[in-house]
Amino acid sequence: MANNQHMGWYSRGYLPHFNAPGLVQGITFRLADALPTHVKKWLANETTDESTPEYRAKVESYLNAGYGSCYLKNPQIASVVENTLHHFDGQRYQLIAWVVMPNHVHVIVEMFEGHPMQRVIHSWKSYTASIANRILNRRGRFWFRDYFDRYIRDEHHLSSAIRYVHYNPVTAGLVESPELWRYSSARFYE
Repeated sequence: MANNQHMGWYSRGYLPHFNAPGLVQGITFRLADALPTHVKKWLANETTDESTPEYRAKVESYLNAGYGSCYLKNPQIASVVENTLHHFDGQRYQLIAWVVMPNHVHVIVEMFEGHPMQRVIHSWKSYTASIANRILNRRGRFWFRDYFDRYIRDEHHLSSAIRYVHYNPVTAGLVESPELWRYSSARFYE
């Protein structure tokens, strides 16, 4: 398969993904150590389907608890991630909303023809990992291998997803109002 081909439904052995041009997607990716070992073991034994809202809510609650190294708290690294998201905005995808949390990132994006989601996400993660590891003077895996994506069904779902992304720092207890979080598109929305 060519690197620029969109694949519809597929799996890389982890979560199922759906990829097609013109789809608006909610994407979450996290640091390699964002979930503690006991949580990973529990999730591995969990019988709930990974694509269900209940499963995602459990994972999200652990992410918001701030486990792991939280390298994205570093303003220099958070800026690198945010700038990377903006780099090909309007060329390979339309960036709709985003938030860089201490140990994970939420993005809502519309994918363009010829730029499959998995390649875009790989480029974000590869570039930012390289720069972040250099800043931190470290080596090793920076990002968790997989990511979670969910296609946005309609305008109501899009509105809810944007609100969820923007309120993530509030939900995590990091700020009192979404626009106060520096690394988020919330400060650009009314």
